[in-house]
Amino acid sequence: MIFSQTSLPGAFLIDPERLEDERGFFARSFCTTEFEAHGLHTACAQCNISFNPKRGTLRGMHFQLPPHQEAKLVRCTQGAIYDVIIDLRPESPTFRQYLGAELNAANRRMLYIPPGLAHGFQTLEHNTEVFYQMSAPYSPAAAAGIRYDDPAFSIPWPLPISSVSEKDLSFPDYVCS
Repeated sequence: MIFSQTSLPGAFLIDPERLEDERGFFARSFCTTEFEAHGLHTACAQCNISFNPKRGTLRGMHFQLPPHQEAKLVRCTQGAIYDVIIDLRPESPTFRQYLGAELNAANRRMLYIPPGLAHGFQTLEHNTEVFYQMSAPYSPAAAAGIRYDDPAFSIPWPLPISSVSEKDLSFPDYVCS
C-alpha cells in the first residue's frame, strides 16, 4: 500500500500497490503491520456499507463525541464520491481546516480518517456504494454532526445537492469552543 500524508495530521490517502499479471491484479487493502508503522489505528470494530442511488447525494458531516470517537477507513467500491473531512481537534495545527478527495471504484483509493475529524461525502455518480471500516462501534448517543453548508467551513461541493437527510439538515452551525 502507498500511504500519502494529507494536509490534516494523521489523515492519509492510501492507494493499493498492485501486483499485476495476465489475470488482473492483486493488492492489499489493509495490513496491521503497515498501518501500525504509520501510527494508525488497526482495530476494526465495525464495517458499514452506504448505497446511494442518486448522483449528488450528500451524507455528512458526521462525527462521534468523546469518548466514542472513531477512526475510519473509507473506500468507494462502486461509483465515485467526493469525500470530505474537517479537523475538529482543538490542539491540532489544522483545527477547522478541511480536505476533500475523490474516491472511486476505478482508483480504489482509500481515506484513513483519525478520531476527532468530521466526515461526509457527495456521490458523483448514480448507484454509488461506500465501504467503511470503523475502529469503534457506532454509539447513537454520541452521534453528532455539522451541516454540509455550514458557513464556518464553506466547503465547495462539486455538484448541486440532489438529496440530503433531514437529520443532516438539522445540524446546528459549528461553534468553536
